[in-house]
Order: sequence, then structure tokens, then C-alpha cells
Amino acid sequence: MSQISTAARPGKAGAEPGGRPVRSGHGHPWLTLVAVALGVMMVGLDATVVAIANPSIARDLGADLSGLQWVTNAYLLTIAVTLIPAGKIADRFGRRRTFLAGVVGFAIASVAIGLSGGLGLVIFWRVVQGFAGALLQPASLAILRNTFPPERLNTAIGVWGATVGVSIAGGPIVAGLLVENVSWESVFYLNAPLGLVALLVGLWVIRESRDEGATGSFDLPGVALLSGALFALVWGLIRAGEDGFGQAVPLVSFGVAAVLMTLFVLNERRAAHPLLPLGLFRSVSLSAATGLIMLGFFAMFGTIFFITLYLQQVHGMSPVDAGVRLLPMTAVFIVASPLAGALTGRLGPRVPLALGMAFTATAMFGLSRIGVDAPYVQLWPWFVLVGIAFGFVMVAGTEAIVGNAPPRLAGVAGGLQQTAAQVGGVLGTSVLGTILSTRVGDVLYGRLTDAGVPGPAAERLRSAEGLISQGVAPVPPGTPAPAAEAITTGSHLAFMDGFQSSLMVAGVVAVVAILAALLVRRGSSPVEGTAAI
Repeated sequence: MSQISTAARPGKAGAEPGGRPVRSGHGHPWLTLVAVALGVMMVGLDATVVAIANPSIARDLGADLSGLQWVTNAYLLTIAVTLIPAGKIADRFGRRRTFLAGVVGFAIASVAIGLSGGLGLVIFWRVVQGFAGALLQPASLAILRNTFPPERLNTAIGVWGATVGVSIAGGPIVAGLLVENVSWESVFYLNAPLGLVALLVGLWVIRESRDEGATGSFDLPGVALLSGALFALVWGLIRAGEDGFGQAVPLVSFGVAAVLMTLFVLNERRAAHPLLPLGLFRSVSLSAATGLIMLGFFAMFGTIFFITLYLQQVHGMSPVDAGVRLLPMTAVFIVASPLAGALTGRLGPRVPLALGMAFTATAMFGLSRIGVDAPYVQLWPWFVLVGIAFGFVMVAGTEAIVGNAPPRLAGVAGGLQQTAAQVGGVLGTSVLGTILSTRVGDVLYGRLTDAGVPGPAAERLRSAEGLISQGVAPVPPGTPAPAAEAITTGSHLAFMDGFQSSLMVAGVVAVVAILAALLVRRGSSPVEGTAAI
């Protein structure tokens, strides 16, 4: 059986098995959780602050819509492609070392983005940031898996999830204040002090652990095949969101992804030291939880994306105002994460996962009924439900994946969880975005003419379908007030038709995911070498 490195009793000076002295606090589970949480907070902040900074980046650097999308997509592509290999690196060469390398790389890349001065360099450093984030995230979960005993792991993952919630909740407000009062560059500089503190605390308290049984050559063919398959899949999803799923580029990309994934499975079956041991998927719970994470992020990330457009474009809110209005969703997530950890510890992951997807479905169907001028009182109860659902699904799903994997493969399991989340988020944004834009195209002419726009003018406005699909009313300069009001009304009604259709689909996906949740059971693999708490 493979061995996990051990440490002296946490929080007290002593000696490791080899006779080396152990400093006070080294290996202490709760101090380790603090260090891990600080690192994860950087990634959580980045998930929301970039969206707020994008308009200013476009204005200052002269970026068009396609270039601006790559500020986000370059990061998503890189992190999706490298998460599982990064988890394997953590298991093989040390989780502490990998985590701290990710923290340093993420902080340096963030500062470099602010200093770039050009769109090309911003995109380049976003790629570097994505790779650093891939090193950081699965290693953080693997560190918790090998530091906390089974009876405390759910609580630790709950706090880990709450940390992500704090950063996601505060990100839009902090970013809005910085962008409006300082500069968009300051949004990225924010990661430097966080990274420094995470590095110093991590160097002091995190004990090293690795898969001591991993010897021999690294599975480079597996890395190449899996990276290529995920790249083709995510690239296809991004292009499908831009051009539609029936176009040549997405279809070819999906075909290439299927071929490379098949070759990857064949390679893993015969590799002496596979990148992703396929035996992991013999666990029905782990496989179902991976699918649930993907479906959950499909529904929730896609929905958050469109809700942000609705608040800013249809209701005309500023970034800060939109961030404040989303607090019932993001702040509740902070409370829901530790609650989900407690429920998972008592009942196992099945109940919170099923509840989370049921709450998601209810919220999606509820939000699909709101109108253009819906008052906030009709929105915030659904936001609360989404926040609870997100906390339940992320924490219970993560526990089911990491808890059902052997401790020696904790890094790979963490990478698998994060990859499922990233792919699910891109899939949700792309599929739901395509549904929204297709519906907008179907109803746009009728909505405009019903609002009083003359037929020829409504026909010309079809060329602005892409803007209307973002909630923008394309009123030409100098348009008389009555005509401008008609264009705005028709455009917003067309957007809401697409918005409602996409949320209905997200709700149906959540209902299907409830059935998958019934297959998930509590993790049962023992944690080797964990210190008592």
C-alpha cells in the first residue's frame, strides 16, 4: 500500500519519524485550512472581478468583443486543459510544493496583467494565470484530504467552499469600487498581498504529502491526449457559443475531442502509471458526483451569467449596484457551504446533492417567469435559493469525489472535480447562450413591430441581434424619443424571451440531476497518515 507522509502532532513542537524537529503549528489542520483558504480566495476573486473590469479593459486597450472574450476564454481553456495533469503533478511531486508554486505563479501573473499595457500581453498572462490556478486548486483539496480525518473532512470542505463564497460575494463590489475609483489594473494587483500572505502561512504550517508509490515515468502520452481532448472540447464549446452548434468549427472540434478521448482511454488502460487511473470510475458515487458537479455548474454558472446581463443591461444598473443586488445569492452561499458540510457529515452527500439540485430547478423555473420590469422583490428570493443550491452542490459533490478516491490520488480527484466544474460552466454558458440567441432571432422582428417599430427598421435591426442577445437596446444616435422607446421595449422583450427559454432548459437539466444524486453515497476510503485533531 502506498504511504502518505506524516507529521508530528499538530500545533506542538516535536519530531518527525526521521528525527527532524517539527516547528510549532506545522501540520495543524485548521492552520493548514487557513493557508489553503487564502490561496483559493485569489482564484475565487478572479472569477468575478474580471467580468466587472472587462468594459474598462476594452475601453483602455481598444479591444473588440472577440478580443475581450479571450481575456476570459484564455484562462478557461488553460485551466480546463491542465487541471487533471496538475493534480497528478501534486500527487507525484508533492501537494504542498505544487500548491505554493500555484500561489506564487497566480500572484505574479496577476501583477503582470496589470502591467501589460496591451491586449495581447493581457491574454498571454491570463494563460499563465490559468496554469497557476490549475496547480493551486486540486492541490488545495488534496492537502485537505490528507490533513483532516474522515469525520472532519466535510467541515473542512465546507469552510473551503465558504471561502470561495466570500470571494465570489465580495468580488463584484470590490472590483466595482476599484474600477470606478482607481483603475482596472488595481483589480489584478489585489492578488499580490493575498498571495504573499498565503505563501508565508503555507510555508510555515502545511506539511508535505505525496503518493510515495508513484515511481517510474510520467504518463506524457496521457497528458498530451487528455489535454488535447479537453482543449478541443472547450474550444468547440466557446466557438459554439459564438457561432452556433451547427457550424463547422464546433462540429470538427467535438469530433476531434471524441477521437482524442477514446485514444486517451486506450492509453490509460495499458499505461504503467496512468495520468487518470480509470479504476476511480468503478466508484458509482464518484462517477455520479462528477456528472452532478458538471450539471450543477451548467445550470448555475450559465444562469448567473445571464442574470448579470439582465441587471446591468435591461435594468441599467452599474457594476457596483449589480454586485450588491447579487448579494442574496453570493452571501447565502457563504452560509450554505458549511451547512452543506455539516449535512454531508451527518447524512452523507446524497441528501444535500438532491436538495441542491431541487432548489436549483425551483429557482430556474421561478426566474424564468420574471418580466422586463420585474421589481427586486420578485428576484431576491430566487437568488437566495440559488445561493443555497450552489453551496450544497459544490460542497457535497466535492466531498463525494474526493472522499471516494484513495488518499494517494487526492490530487487527481481534486483535478477531476475542478475540471468537471470548469467544463460544466463553459458548457452552460455556451449551450444556454445559444438557446437564448436562437430564441431572440426567432422573435426579434415580431417583438420590434409589436412595440411600434416600422417593418423596414425592424428588419435592419436584425443585424444587431448579437447585441440584443446581451440585453442591449441598439438605439441609433439621434433617434426620436418615441422610436427609441419602441426599439428599447422590443429589444428587451426579445431578450427576455431568450432569457426565459434558457432558464427553462437549465431547470430541466437540474431535474435530471436530482436522479443522478440518488446514486451518490458517502466516501469510505480511509485517510492514511493523518494527524489527530
